[in-house]
Amino acid sequence: MGKDLKGKELGKGIRQRANGLYEARYSVNKKSFSFYSDDLEELKKKLEYEKKKANTDIVSFFGNSTLDEWFEEWFKTYKQKSIKVSSVAPMRRKYTNSFGRILGKRKLVEIMNIDVQRAVNQLHKEGKSKATISESLGRLRECFDSAKNNGIVSYNPCNDIVLPRMEEKKKERRFLSKEEQVTFLNAASDTWYKEMFYIMFLTGMRVGEVGALKWSDIDFQKKEIHVRRNLMCQYDKGVKTLSLIEPKTANSIRTIPFFGEAEEMFLSQKDKQEKRKRELGDRWRSKFDNLVFCTSLGSECTRYIIEKETTKVTDRINKHERFENMYPHAIRHTFCSRCYECGIDVKVTQKLMGHSSISITLDYYTHLSGLQFEDAVKKFGRINE
Repeated sequence: MGKDLKGKELGKGIRQRANGLYEARYSVNKKSFSFYSDDLEELKKKLEYEKKKANTDIVSFFGNSTLDEWFEEWFKTYKQKSIKVSSVAPMRRKYTNSFGRILGKRKLVEIMNIDVQRAVNQLHKEGKSKATISESLGRLRECFDSAKNNGIVSYNPCNDIVLPRMEEKKKERRFLSKEEQVTFLNAASDTWYKEMFYIMFLTGMRVGEVGALKWSDIDFQKKEIHVRRNLMCQYDKGVKTLSLIEPKTANSIRTIPFFGEAEEMFLSQKDKQEKRKRELGDRWRSKFDNLVFCTSLGSECTRYIIEKETTKVTDRINKHERFENMYPHAIRHTFCSRCYECGIDVKVTQKLMGHSSISITLDYYTHLSGLQFEDAVKKFGRINE
């Protein structure tokens, strides 16, 4: 019988480790398995579930399971191994917020084609986009294909589903004009994040790439920046976890030359950061060493921090003049806009932006050329004047 840290018996196969986590162990056919949780009751339920599954053939066990139970098994066994760590939580959420919410508690073998169609119709009625419904349906189809291949169901109820006709509204991208860019940077000039905002405008880096940038990525001799990783922030049962991960695509790993005031801003940031470290001493709270951008206390610049500081600058401007609300990704759009205005070739811009395909960059350029076309029409004026 296992015990907790106070000596209380927890049951066979369960114990509490020195770090406070509960551990469950069991053996099947001379193979040992173990898993952990900070919730004892949840761990006990999982232990019983895993024991029952291990002692029952897959068809008999999952033949009586719910869609939620099979999806979790399929996802862990098949899908999770083939995707980036950063995609695991979002992919689970998309299932939970769509078909999992509507059909998840239904028995897997009882779900029919019409049930899936009704779920699709309901998601459409709720205002979900065509892309969201299509992606979620594709995931569910994979899940049922696996159930069919394992002999749990006889057919896939996701086949021959009709997606409702939808008018997809093209989302307008927010680009800052040169005047707006100057206004924004002037408003941020006396903030802790001045240098970070400058570098974002001068590189077009994604928010996660900015947060993960290390001083070892900055080559002052060659005057270039090496983008190698992303800062990922996730919450699991209210507990925040930070990690530095590889970018989603190979194209995201790239080199960006120093544009404009880049070198000046990096040197300013380094001096400011080192001075602040000396002032705070042991109170400097950084989880990762050598990060270029951080809060004034040394914490990582997560997406939340950068979004909050962007809003603060925008609010400051709006006290004196009308300035359209913006978000951090608009700075990335703006960098692409400056590349277009400077006549930089679309293939070069693709490399600088780290786009996975040139079609994404062309989509930006098409939008920008459309704006310039409208300006040209206005400037042409009347010919009889």
